[in-house]
Amino acid sequence: MGANQFDVVVVGSGAAGLYACLCLPSHYRVALVTKAELKTGASDWAQGGIAAAIAPTDSPESHYEDTLAAGAGLCDGEAVDFLVNHAPQAIAELVQFGVSFDRHGQDLALTLEAAHSQPRVLHAADTTGRAIVSTLMEQVQARSNVEIFSQAIALSLNIDPTTGHCRGIQVFCNRTIATFHSQAVLLATGGGGQVFAQTTNPKVSTGDGIALAWRSGAQVRDLEFFQFHPTALTKPGVPHFLISEAVRGEGAHLLDRQGKRFAFDYHPRGELAPRDVVSRAIFQHLANTEKDPTQATVFLDLSPIEPERIQRRFPNIIRRCRQWGVDIFQEPIPVAPAAHYWMGGITADLNCQTTIPGLYALGETASTGVHGANRLASNSLLECIVFASQLRNLSLPPFSSSAIPISQSTATEIQLDTANDLALLNHWRSELPRLMWQTAGICRQAETLQTAIAKLEKWQEQWQQLSSSKLLAHLPEDQTINLNGTGLEEFIQLWAETHNLLDIAQLILTSALFRQESRGGHYRLDYPDTQVQWQSPTAIESAKVFLQPRQNQVSVNGM
Repeated sequence: MGANQFDVVVVGSGAAGLYACLCLPSHYRVALVTKAELKTGASDWAQGGIAAAIAPTDSPESHYEDTLAAGAGLCDGEAVDFLVNHAPQAIAELVQFGVSFDRHGQDLALTLEAAHSQPRVLHAADTTGRAIVSTLMEQVQARSNVEIFSQAIALSLNIDPTTGHCRGIQVFCNRTIATFHSQAVLLATGGGGQVFAQTTNPKVSTGDGIALAWRSGAQVRDLEFFQFHPTALTKPGVPHFLISEAVRGEGAHLLDRQGKRFAFDYHPRGELAPRDVVSRAIFQHLANTEKDPTQATVFLDLSPIEPERIQRRFPNIIRRCRQWGVDIFQEPIPVAPAAHYWMGGITADLNCQTTIPGLYALGETASTGVHGANRLASNSLLECIVFASQLRNLSLPPFSSSAIPISQSTATEIQLDTANDLALLNHWRSELPRLMWQTAGICRQAETLQTAIAKLEKWQEQWQQLSSSKLLAHLPEDQTINLNGTGLEEFIQLWAETHNLLDIAQLILTSALFRQESRGGHYRLDYPDTQVQWQSPTAIESAKVFLQPRQNQVSVNGM
């Protein structure tokens, strides 16, 4: 195999991408492409834990029912069944790899989280994601068949014009754009929270995989369903830091400025209602009680929890809050909702296969149907592990170098004047998240969605006219391009991410306008009720938006 020839290219180095590298057959040559340093994805930030029915009093059937109830009628029954029944084995594999979950004596410790009927969430203090990712990263770095390309930007997929198969990916790395030829590409780039002004997601979460797949013709699904986490630390000048669901699971109360425990006014389960319900409760309560609800917060009071338990369970939250001037033992934490998890993604089956042969999707990037309209807490890390395990069965034909186009010329040199386009790109990166928060955030309606779509279309036209876009957007895949220019690495990342954010914003707005009901993470002020005729996924393919009938769909009343 040549230097840029691989059996599989994995894009993304969170839990999904790392575990995929470990599960792929060891005789495959694998490229792991990550656009930042390793361990910068959302998995590393996951605090709450990973769900699995391993207690004697619990069962996969109970986990299944809880997942369906949270998914508000849009879960794929077969996918959920697959998830919950493979969960115990996934935990066993993580323990075998060396993940140190908390224990009670010899038993794995389990806690209760919102919308779970049983304590079934395993954790490693309040940094479960970090514990998993750091362990998996050590394992991946020890694999001789995996080559890691960090600070590498995936720019476009290469689709064979004759067969329609994905046969590689164009990557910017070390000031060069080159094609990584492969038999399969696996997208595990996480979510797209940076499309919203208020988000718990890291800066790298810009919807890259979904945008890449969409531009190549893959079907995407359920993109209007975005989960807004109810409790993100909210202080002026401070980054939004997620205060885990587990804090409320352990007994913390939500209070308004007057000290009232208001959540029960909106749902009988109060703070332990599903996330979308709690987020809207906070949103509506602030709208009803505050002069300027956009600047206001509610408060998470941890005083009902024993201090020793707080010390043991939430050391990272203690440390981070203290860093931003909040002593959680002496005062409640100011919190407000923020965009957290994207239920939708690239349509993928139980084998992670998308609608494009040779293209696979995994984790938050994928829409497998397990989350429906609203993810159940701590099912996301589980989804990464369970579905990545399927890649052990991946069978690829022998790599054929004859299928690779032979470049007739040496590397092409391109001088990029980055200063020309910088102002517009920075403007969009600033304004787009504000526009999306105002129009496609917690509450939506047709008029503002249509206005936002019109603005997005204008911005996308302007993006196409950028001098950098004209140079870089449609490069031949059989050539190596050497780029010259000042601040090149930062500029290419800004350019590519802005392109992706513009596309996923358009897809979210289009899906949100199309779905004329409220369900799960999608709430329409002008269509506040859940309607049975809309109990199907929203699919977008070839610029067409439609409801996708599904044979194994399960009818469950939303919560």
